[in-house]
Amino acid sequence: MKGQETSGCRADIARLPPTIHAPPMSAEAWSTKHGGIQRCVPLAGGDINEVERWVLGDGTSVVCKQPLVAVDGLYEAEAAGLTILARGPLRVPQVIAQGEQWLIIEDLGDGEPQPGLWEELGRGLAALHSITAPKFGFADENFIGSTRQPNPWTQDGHAFFATWRLRHLADLARASDSLSPFDHYRVHHLADRLHELIPVQPASLCHGDLWTGNLHVDHAGKPALIDPATYYGWAEADLAMTTLFGKLPEPVYAAYHEVRPLADGWWDRLPLYNLYHLLNHLHLFGVGYLGQVRTVLDRFS
Repeated sequence: MKGQETSGCRADIARLPPTIHAPPMSAEAWSTKHGGIQRCVPLAGGDINEVERWVLGDGTSVVCKQPLVAVDGLYEAEAAGLTILARGPLRVPQVIAQGEQWLIIEDLGDGEPQPGLWEELGRGLAALHSITAPKFGFADENFIGSTRQPNPWTQDGHAFFATWRLRHLADLARASDSLSPFDHYRVHHLADRLHELIPVQPASLCHGDLWTGNLHVDHAGKPALIDPATYYGWAEADLAMTTLFGKLPEPVYAAYHEVRPLADGWWDRLPLYNLYHLLNHLHLFGVGYLGQVRTVLDRFS
């Protein structure tokens, strides 16, 4: 799980009422309303964001995210995702303020995992996925990494995943010359066959970017979710990403299954869902991911 910093401090956000759409200003200008930045600590932010913990003059601690390269709509999309995920049982940082190119969120702090954390995470994900919608998609597009993620409301889950996940990313990877014409054809052909490979599932509320780096242990040692790419989609697809860069401990999946039993063969289907994320990595970072893409295509074609 991703740590933010070892100090373990936590925001007292009661003194920071949400100002989700702040007037045009910089994040630093916003901080002056709360006594200015008294201490700034860099945090891990990945390839997209510069992330800092700010201790403000009034004693509160917040996390500020600003882009390394400006991306229009990035933080509006993240704020919308966090707001929706807050309906679920797992903790997410509260959105405090948002500008065009910055986001201020609650500082969850950093703690040591407490006993039962993995089971709590599994039960929480199962409960999150039990929140459903009548259609697949989301109110607007958002981002998976720095790639725009279309989420048009779609009645059929197979059509949604085929069109707005696999075909969309295959087209982007082909346009960036990371995917050969033949492999591009193979992805499209596989997308046409999803109904043969994936059982019917409801449109569940999904984190959307649920790799281990976006799981966090808060100041109390409890599980939390950060950095979402939220939409209503297949729960199995959300779970699949927890295995992309090394799976979570077995108690997570066992506790999940107790609350929300998974259909037979779910584990074997996970690489098929992860093809979406592998195509995105191929598009963003180049041919180093081509072998993994082809392995999935060989397996399911």
